[in-house]
Amino acid sequence: MADTDEALVLQSQNGDAAAFEALVRRHQQMIHALTFRMTGSLADAEDLAQETFIRAYEQIGSYGGRSTFATWLYRIAVNACLNWRQRETRRMQVYADGAETLATQMAEATAPHPEPESNRRLQAALLRLPAKQRAAIVLTACEGLPHAEAAKALGCSETTVSWRVFTARRKLKRWLTAAGVNR
Repeated sequence: MADTDEALVLQSQNGDAAAFEALVRRHQQMIHALTFRMTGSLADAEDLAQETFIRAYEQIGSYGGRSTFATWLYRIAVNACLNWRQRETRRMQVYADGAETLATQMAEATAPHPEPESNRRLQAALLRLPAKQRAAIVLTACEGLPHAEAAKALGCSETTVSWRVFTARRKLKRWLTAAGVNR
């Protein structure tokens, strides 16, 4: 029987590197999906996923079990993504001016299989959202987290998550309708 996250965390806190490696393998895909949706770039997503696990390893002793280990990891990943976004102000300006063109080029250059045009436009629209709204919509709509778990991962109230999701959905609907995407 596979160890639970809690058992693996306890083993990791006691210095068992193999237990932490098992946690990484268990949650790697989830974190990579989140970081990709937050950045729109496979290379940046890989870097941020790696940064997330490095931070988690360094801070494993501070994990107290007040939330699930997955939620704790989501919070580290979202914070890494938000910090990355702040450091990339020049890149943010480029996205604001030409998000659709850049997202299409990145998708064509990095995706193993071309994405349908509507997926590229959706990704471009996600990248146009303010970072905190993007984080809320990615965690709830894309990752399927309940608002309560997303709130814990984002370090805000459930009401704030609900408001950010509502606002993000309204913007996405407006932008995608204008782009001719039926979602």
